[in-house]
Amino acid sequence: MRIGITGHRGLPVDTERSVTAAVREAVSACPATGLVGVSCVADGPDAWFARAILEHGGSLEIVVPAANYRASLPDWHQAVYDDLVHRASKVHETGLKDSDPHAYMVGGEVLVGMVDELLAVWDGQPARGHGGTADVVAYARRTGVPVRVLWPAGATRD
Repeated sequence: MRIGITGHRGLPVDTERSVTAAVREAVSACPATGLVGVSCVADGPDAWFARAILEHGGSLEIVVPAANYRASLPDWHQAVYDDLVHRASKVHETGLKDSDPHAYMVGGEVLVGMVDELLAVWDGQPARGHGGTADVVAYARRTGVPVRVLWPAGATRD
C-alpha cells in the first residue's frame, strides 16, 4: 500500500499534538509489510508522517518540489529534512528550480500520482496560496485518489 500526505504547516502546539497522534494512528492501522509513505517532508504533518512511516517499519519515498526546496524550509527544520532524505528509499524530483507555489502544486500532483490514498491534515478551508493543502486534496479527488481527512475535534489552524 502506498500512502501520501498533505497538510497545513505552522499549527498551534495543541493542534500539533492531536494531529501527530492522528497521523500515527492512521499509519499504525496499516500493515507494515509493503507500506510505502510518500511525502515532501516539509515541516509539520509531512515530517510527522514520514517519521511515523519509518517507525512503523514502512519505507519512505520523498518528492522534492524544486531544486532549492530545502533552502525554502525553516532553518530549524533543515536537519530533520536532511535526516529524512537520507533515510528515504527513493527521492523523486520534479525538475523545477524555484521553490514557489507552482512547484508546491507540481510536487503535490506528483505525490498524488504515486499513491493509493492521500492523508490530508486539512481544516476544510480553501488554500491560502496556490499549491496549498486544499488544492492538493482537490487534485486527488479529481483524479480518483481516495482522501482521508485527519482533522481532530478541537483542532485549529491559527
